[in-house]
Amino acid sequence: MTNSMDHRGEASDVPSRAATAGLYTMAILFCAVIAAKPAQAQTFTVLHTFAGGETDGENPYAGLIRDNAGNLYGTTLNGGWRVPGHGTVFKLDTAGALTTLHTFDHRGDGIKPYGGLVRDRAGNLYGMTPWGIGRKAGNGIIYRIETTGKEAIPHRFTGGSDGGNPHGGLIRDQAGNLYGGTEIGGTHGCGVLFDVNNGVESVLYTFTGSEVNGDGCSSAGDLVRDQTSGDLYGTTSFGGNQPGCGTVFKLDSTGKETILHAFNCLNGTDGSNPAAGLILDQAGNLYGTTTHSRPTGMGTVFRIDTTGDNYSILYTFSGGADGSTPMGPVVMDTAGNLYGTTRYGGNLSCGHSGEGCGVAFELKTTGEEIVLHAFSGPDGMAPSSGLVLDAAGNLYGTAPRGGNTACAGGCGVVFKITSR
Repeated sequence: MTNSMDHRGEASDVPSRAATAGLYTMAILFCAVIAAKPAQAQTFTVLHTFAGGETDGENPYAGLIRDNAGNLYGTTLNGGWRVPGHGTVFKLDTAGALTTLHTFDHRGDGIKPYGGLVRDRAGNLYGMTPWGIGRKAGNGIIYRIETTGKEAIPHRFTGGSDGGNPHGGLIRDQAGNLYGGTEIGGTHGCGVLFDVNNGVESVLYTFTGSEVNGDGCSSAGDLVRDQTSGDLYGTTSFGGNQPGCGTVFKLDSTGKETILHAFNCLNGTDGSNPAAGLILDQAGNLYGTTTHSRPTGMGTVFRIDTTGDNYSILYTFSGGADGSTPMGPVVMDTAGNLYGTTRYGGNLSCGHSGEGCGVAFELKTTGEEIVLHAFSGPDGMAPSSGLVLDAAGNLYGTAPRGGNTACAGGCGVVFKITSR
């Protein structure tokens, strides 16, 4: 199997339905601060602080990708063009210089890129926006940013049978086909899974929702693909067992869908409402996060095999110093340790109503969680995506809030955590 782990917000910034679901626990936050183990000799560095306006982006909700030269690429939800702008695609080079590669506008373009990017061998970048083109806000697009900076639009979502409002990113196979999911559209309004080949979209599967046969609803995050079998794996934020707490699913190369796990948010022990995709290890295990959990309500990290027979919760967040509400996926190192972020928790003197500004964490194979960094505001806040891990063990990520206060709540940052 191929390890696809290096692939790959505030509610007022038009978050996805999954992100909205991830916020309700704050109203009942009642967890005590626990003694999460601090990082050992980690160095946290802000690589770029977004300033907003017409020349810079603001609010990077998606994660980053990294090329072989060490350059980082990502998107911002806002900024560029006119204030507050409709988002950007950017490159951050190894010297710390940021280049805005594309600025989205409302005139025949997508707006508000919520998901991240994937890059082909020629250096072209691909992504999706949940809105743009069409009547009113439109239903989103798939876009390609060529190395010249020129934008092409391989597909415009209608919100009908082809899906609509994709909040995640795309993945790409060796033949150049792109795969993704949408939150709405399809026959039942619960979204679709699709591929795009030479600019032509094909619907691979249409979700039916929890009231039909226990199926999922609203694809969450990026898909992961087994490059040997061609099977796709992912999560839905809703659907599954009543009252619809989300699923982990498999879609095989024939188009058959199998629900590997339906989250049970009523049994008092399971996670629920995943907002991110999965990673796949060489042994055939899938790893992911949920935004909610019982009994704390603060989210989990879980593991499940590709048959669905073996599911386990590796860690349950308390909402204290250890973090709360992971919105992004995890990434794994060669030793099997997992790394990720939480949107809340950590430094509880930061943020609104003592909810905290989020953490970057390591989850060791023993189940021990180590907080690598607790955000405090000027260094970023509310990280809502996964991390990128380089060969030296350094981690890179984004925080959509904090940093430059020229934007309401801060314009966000790109950061690096050096290896111990």
